[in-house]
Amino acid sequence: MKSTTPASRLLQGAFILSAAAIISKLLGTLQKIPLQNLGGDAVFGIYNTVYPLYTMIVTIAMLGLPAAVSKFVAESSAGQEEGQGRRVLLVSVALTGISGLVIGILTYTGAPAIAGWVGNSHVIAALRASAFGLAFVPLMAALRGYFQGLHDMVPTAVSQVVEQSIRVAVMIALLLYLSRQGAGAESIAAGALLGSAGGGLAGLVVMLLYWRRHRRRSQQGLAARGADTRPAPGKAVKAGSLLAYGIPVMLGALAVPLISLVDVFTVPRLLSWAGSETNAMSQFGIYNRGVPLVQIVTMLATSLSVVFIPALAEAQYKGDLKLIELRCSLSLRWFWLLGLAASAGLAVLAEPINIALYGDAAGTATMMWLAFTAAGGTVSIISAALLQGLGTVRAPALHLLAAAALKAALNLLLVPQLGITGAAISGVAAHLFAAALNVLLLHRMGHLRLRFADALGRPALLLAGLALAAAAVSQGAGGLLAAAGLAGGRTASLAQALLGVGAGCAVFALGAVLLRLLSESELRQLPGFGPSLADKLKKLRLFP
Repeated sequence: MKSTTPASRLLQGAFILSAAAIISKLLGTLQKIPLQNLGGDAVFGIYNTVYPLYTMIVTIAMLGLPAAVSKFVAESSAGQEEGQGRRVLLVSVALTGISGLVIGILTYTGAPAIAGWVGNSHVIAALRASAFGLAFVPLMAALRGYFQGLHDMVPTAVSQVVEQSIRVAVMIALLLYLSRQGAGAESIAAGALLGSAGGGLAGLVVMLLYWRRHRRRSQQGLAARGADTRPAPGKAVKAGSLLAYGIPVMLGALAVPLISLVDVFTVPRLLSWAGSETNAMSQFGIYNRGVPLVQIVTMLATSLSVVFIPALAEAQYKGDLKLIELRCSLSLRWFWLLGLAASAGLAVLAEPINIALYGDAAGTATMMWLAFTAAGGTVSIISAALLQGLGTVRAPALHLLAAAALKAALNLLLVPQLGITGAAISGVAAHLFAAALNVLLLHRMGHLRLRFADALGRPALLLAGLALAAAAVSQGAGGLLAAAGLAGGRTASLAQALLGVGAGCAVFALGAVLLRLLSESELRQLPGFGPSLADKLKKLRLFP
């Protein structure tokens, strides 16, 4: 039987969590398409107004305790004090349980006041529906932290996938039922938000089942050794110690969704000034059509960022400054290219994608602008991970705060003039601003050299070729479908979009090699997947 080292367990755990994160995020992102299709733009707008608020409220309710539990349980496990780890969990469960219930009640009763801050009364029912999830999700998160502290990532991964699957299933079931009953947009959106409670309950049940099995195995192990199965006495666990560690973590986590929250608190209100609240929600729904597609790109960056944090931390520990610079420059250059490629492709294919996914071309111009948030978003995420791997934790959060302030200012300036397109333009500027601040900090720290040719020169040629190929193939396919009498429908638009994406990807891969934007040696330096990908490309004779 093979023994596992701490390093191998960490890598295995990172892989398991990354795979679960990709699956759960894909489910969470793609479920927005049937939500809009079944509920309409008004329901979509209400949902996309309330869900970021729900995410923020849940983050507050958890008090950062899952991270604290993970830390203290890991220390207890290292000292072979299993009973102490359990006491940490019990205190955390009590704190998160009370916090979840209190904040849930406040959210339910304070929904009209929150709706007033948003500037739209149509979100009240959905806010109240989201409050029920606070009874389950914080407790589930505390249990996840316990198992993560034991370096057992499987319970967290399984519960994530189950939680998201049940959330989507409940949401779609209620969407179908309420739509058939002729319910209004407010009630349908509230039903969609109830899915969060259903998913949270399912995830909590999974974690409790893992906890019961863990307890049984621990007691059986003690009994087999002839040891006392009663809890061993130990020092008391102080709630203050857990909170002192957890609350700063919670404050840092709140910085991540800030740009989305700026839209929630400004765009509906600004749109309402020019029309009714109902129309404002419909317009906000149309604005959010492009968000799931951008999130798929940034999701990839988020999932892969876990690879770069330990890789850079290891290089810094060894004092290998050359390796740090190489990994920083290579990862940033490639995620910048990938973000730009996704942005360009989504922009030129916005109309067929919009029709294929949502049934009409409403908001296509806004989607074209929103596409370019993928470029700044990916670089912002990866550069933040690089800084964290180098031990700089606060700066990325402060940079997001600055970007959120810029987003708010630009929304106030542009939305009254340009509507939802103004909000999209301000989003592009905010994400690029956060990315630029992170990249400049890496440059000042001496871990990155900025080269115009790498950042803008040759990539511009590559993106021009990609955009031309995608547009030409998509329009050519549209012409052929029109000649066959098949143009105009969702299926035809989907075919145009897929063919355009395929052409763009092919030109991107070929152009990157021909323009020498990536060498074989550089690709092999990428942690994890780099060497295997380099071998495949060499077999295809794309490297000399």
